[in-house]
Amino acid sequence: MRKKTADTIIPAITYIIICFVIMTGCAFPRIVILDDPLSPEEHINLGVTYEKQGDLNNALKEYQKASEEIPLAYFYIGNILMQKNDYENAELYYKKAIRKLPENADARNNLAWLYYLRKDKLEEAEKLALEAIVLNPENKEVYQDTLDKIRELRNKE
Repeated sequence: MRKKTADTIIPAITYIIICFVIMTGCAFPRIVILDDPLSPEEHINLGVTYEKQGDLNNALKEYQKASEEIPLAYFYIGNILMQKNDYENAELYYKKAIRKLPENADARNNLAWLYYLRKDKLEEAEKLALEAIVLNPENKEVYQDTLDKIRELRNKE
């Protein structure tokens, strides 16, 4: 029986590594996490933290992860996109939030505000602000401010 020496073991190990690299297409093995360690609620909380720190890109990523299970995340995504002046996509996410959470007054108010900023769809904006007031009278002061600004802009047209 032949004795195993470094001369035979090292080439065998090198061969195995080369085969691995060729088969996987990379020089280093990758670690793949199959389960997300954070709950959707934790992604929302992390997103809020990032948003407060002004890190909108990471906030957006966290909200997107949460949106798979928490429809309120669509509202948060809309807020981030609006802050980034991506009004077109913000509008889509606010509308999605309203569809998924018809009782959400804030999504209506923010969509109304978006229309105000764009000076677009002002009749729809007014309707949304009024709906927000009806849905959440406790926040009437905020929604009324949106409504007043929309009406003022409509009167100027």
